[in-house]
Amino acid sequence: MNEHRAISVTAEAAQPAAAGRSWRSWLWVALGIALAGGVAWWLVQRAGGSAANGQRGRPPTTVGLATAKTADVPISIDALGTVTPLVTATVRPQVSGVLQRIAFTEGQLVTKGQLLAVIDPRPFEALVGQARGTLARDTALLADARLSLSRYQTLLKQDSIARQQVDTQAALVRQLQGTIATDEAAVRAAQLNVTYSRITAPVAGRVGLRQVDAGNYITPGDANGLVVVTQVQPIDVAFTLPEAQINLVRKRQATGARLPVSAFDRARTATIGKGVFSTLDNSVDVTTGTVKAKARFANADNALFPNQFVNVRLVADVLADAVTIPSSALRKGPKGDFVFVVTPDRTAQLRVVTLGPSMGQDNAVLAGLKSGERVVTEGADRLTDGGKVMLAGDKRPAGGAQANGRRRRGSAA
Repeated sequence: MNEHRAISVTAEAAQPAAAGRSWRSWLWVALGIALAGGVAWWLVQRAGGSAANGQRGRPPTTVGLATAKTADVPISIDALGTVTPLVTATVRPQVSGVLQRIAFTEGQLVTKGQLLAVIDPRPFEALVGQARGTLARDTALLADARLSLSRYQTLLKQDSIARQQVDTQAALVRQLQGTIATDEAAVRAAQLNVTYSRITAPVAGRVGLRQVDAGNYITPGDANGLVVVTQVQPIDVAFTLPEAQINLVRKRQATGARLPVSAFDRARTATIGKGVFSTLDNSVDVTTGTVKAKARFANADNALFPNQFVNVRLVADVLADAVTIPSSALRKGPKGDFVFVVTPDRTAQLRVVTLGPSMGQDNAVLAGLKSGERVVTEGADRLTDGGKVMLAGDKRPAGGAQANGRRRRGSAA
């Protein structure tokens, strides 16, 4: 029994000791958690302070600048075109005969009515003489018939001849008058054939390669003709315009404006000619969504060659007094096009802009920028909104250089 009591006293004494140890364990755990949180807070604050110090100590970015200016910016439309002569005429003989002479040089520029070739005219001249002889004979017959009619009419008044004979003579006179008219037409036709024996240029232009040589017998039915003449002054350029631009062009034409058109070579490096927009076709091609158009060029220097391929630029309108900046200043971002504007205190400011048409190396800005403001053209890739900038000729601050040196030494250590 005494032994039982001793065991009970021992158990009762152990319970307060176990409770004390449990309380102290929880206290140590809480202290550990608090200590870990404090260390974490200290590390975060230290990192944030270092980042802030680094941001404050970041050196200015060297950039290139350009000043926004105002200029008249053309609204142009580029297209592909083909030089098209106003007239392409295949010269064919009007009469058959032996080609006696070629009076042109291949590739020569000729004027309208200039002699190109001669067909042997002697057969046609002989026909002219024959027609004139027939006309002279019938003219004499008509004169005799008129004299006879006059005598018959006198005898009729004396009642010495029958009226029927007078009427017959009058009909003969009218018949011979018709014959004379036919003979005169035959003379003109024979003279015309003599004229046709001299082949002349139907239009002013450039002659091509001759299709037949002198000495050959040629006819009006020859498929290739004698030569082809193309008119080159003035000359047209045919091209296509997108249907979205039709209304702009038509509105400008309705005001009476003359829309300038330039023709460039294949590489768009040289201007071949300058002309004026002529007209649009009367319908849109449903397969391409374009409409055919033409422009006319004086082509005084013959730089435009028939069927030549050219690049066409049509100036449909002009945007007056537009703000322009170099295209190198433009950047693309999530909010659209933007530029970095440099304020007087050499701070870069991100500015979202609305772009207009381009003009060579410059681009018009419709909104978001004013004339006279300076924009970054070089070094913008290293800039952030609010960052400091400096120009290539500026000296870097001494403090910044020392800070950079200390950072480099600290990194090396």
